[in-house]
Amino acid sequence: MLFKTLVTVALTAGLVSAPAPAPTVEDLGPASSVTSISGAEFVGDKLYLGTGGIKPTRIGAYDLAQRKVTSITELPSGDGTWATAAVGTDLYVGTYSPGDIHKVDTTTGAATKVADVKPDNFIWCMDAAADGKIYAGTYPGGRVVEYDPATGKTRDLGQAAAGEQYVRSIAVDDTTVYAGVGAKAHLVAIDRATGAKKEILPAELADRTFVGTLALENGLLAAGLSATGDLLLMETADSSKHVLVDAPGDSYVTAIGIDAANNDVYFGTRPSGTLYRYDRDSAKLDKLAVPYDGASFNRIFVRGGKLVGALTSSVVEYDLATGELTGVDLTQAGMPPAPELPMAITATGDRVLVSGKAGIQVHDPAAGTSTRTFLPGEAKAMTPVGDQVYLSVYTLAYLFKMRPDGSGLTRLTRAGAEQNRPLDAHYDKLTRRLLMGTQPEYGLHGGALALYDPRRNAVQTFRGVIPNQSVRSVTSFAGTAYLGSEIQGGLGTTPVEKEARLAAFDLLTKKTRWSVVPVPGATRISDLLVRNGKLYGLASTGVAFEFDLLRRKVTRTVPVPLLSSGTGTLIEAGGRVYGSDGKQIYRLDPRTMTVTTVVDGLAAQAYGDQPLLAAAPDGDTLYALKARNLVRIKLGR
Repeated sequence: MLFKTLVTVALTAGLVSAPAPAPTVEDLGPASSVTSISGAEFVGDKLYLGTGGIKPTRIGAYDLAQRKVTSITELPSGDGTWATAAVGTDLYVGTYSPGDIHKVDTTTGAATKVADVKPDNFIWCMDAAADGKIYAGTYPGGRVVEYDPATGKTRDLGQAAAGEQYVRSIAVDDTTVYAGVGAKAHLVAIDRATGAKKEILPAELADRTFVGTLALENGLLAAGLSATGDLLLMETADSSKHVLVDAPGDSYVTAIGIDAANNDVYFGTRPSGTLYRYDRDSAKLDKLAVPYDGASFNRIFVRGGKLVGALTSSVVEYDLATGELTGVDLTQAGMPPAPELPMAITATGDRVLVSGKAGIQVHDPAAGTSTRTFLPGEAKAMTPVGDQVYLSVYTLAYLFKMRPDGSGLTRLTRAGAEQNRPLDAHYDKLTRRLLMGTQPEYGLHGGALALYDPRRNAVQTFRGVIPNQSVRSVTSFAGTAYLGSEIQGGLGTTPVEKEARLAAFDLLTKKTRWSVVPVPGATRISDLLVRNGKLYGLASTGVAFEFDLLRRKVTRTVPVPLLSSGTGTLIEAGGRVYGSDGKQIYRLDPRTMTVTTVVDGLAAQAYGDQPLLAAAPDGDTLYALKARNLVRIKLGR
């Protein structure tokens, strides 16, 4: 009793520290919910729509006359689908993670897995021949696989182009499979009987990155080329007869529809979201409509005097006679949103923002509500600055801004310099610049550091600050940006360098001051932060490292939990450093260079290979994922 009294007195007097209460974890529900459509195919008079980024993958039957989804079928496997093809009343669906082929009997709604494309885990595209055989293009093996519904057997036609990982588009006629390849563009004609392959992409177009989209009707093959956004029209009987159509200002042709009867070709482009018509008789290109800024057409169908377009989360119809554009949001049409794989998290004073496919989920924790703001792209990093949040967006490394409540979305600029995918962003208070690290276009090497000035809405982009590598992580201190690299270039490339580097970039002179390999054998520096004049980072070898900026050397390391890909996240909250591998959140103590688990058992499910963790401005609250739900973690310090 006396001991208890003495301890109570000591605690009251502040002589002994009371143990910190354990963190509390509050589940706030789905982090980001979306109706996101990737695959689309007509079977009869219904348009069947396949979801992407949610699980299980759903196939919705959309009735154009009613403008409603009349039935929904769930597939037994797959995280989503880009690929669909129809044979009679059967719909065939190719999924990713894993790469399976499913048959949906549209008369009964039953779905059955019928084949797979192992060892590949991604089916990018599918088409059906007149005899009912299905052809699928895969990643990362870059193969073409034939599936015969009559026998249930598959046949491997091999890699379409030696050394290339993607068959991104496919079309088939009675004798030939046409495969659009990347990340170095090829257009390959494959004899269906013998498997013999022939390159038919004109030599002057070999510098493109992808033949990303294909359509074939009555001997006319139409191909969308990346990243120049032009359309190749070729006669299959004589590939030397071809025309190149340019869509000014765009980078991608995302969907093509051919009206053979009227000799017209329709196509949708990005980033503008424009629907075009090319009249082959007059060689005239007409801009028909823009459903919304940045619209992404997944498919375009020519039916009964109208164009039917399947977009990210809507279906639109364009009347060719009147020029009237109408559409319906698929959530309102009865395709329910579902939790997706989030891409980034950030927190402001009263909001938590979670990015996903074509949108930002804005959570109001105090009210217990969330709303969604449309975004033409995917925010890979979100950076609060004052009363704005800056969004670093894939594709084309765009910058947007909006208010924390989701209002006032504004497109600002893009990094340029052949950059495509933002990897990290950081605001430097001294120079008042947003620093964005990027990965280049598919098939290219040489990432960049983009410096954006919000006051002038101006960007300067410095490519190759770390030669042949992408800029994976960014922070700054005292007028210098510190950059961590990853050896991977644009997707579809083989790394040139062997080890990741740490570089110092002077924000005044705009020059790289020095560059070193901080951790031998590391291929990625996935995050960086500066604290008390020291730089802390995460290396893919499984360690956190302390780097002395004056001596330019690593002074201490400690093992930390990382994803299997060797990535993790570091943040500062309330003067302390926290990290995550998605499964757990830990505290890294820079004084002792020790690691202590704060929260475990999260089993986060996020898109890509960066665990998601954000700190509220109060320093006492963290936000992370548990499975696909958003959780609030009160640290109780």
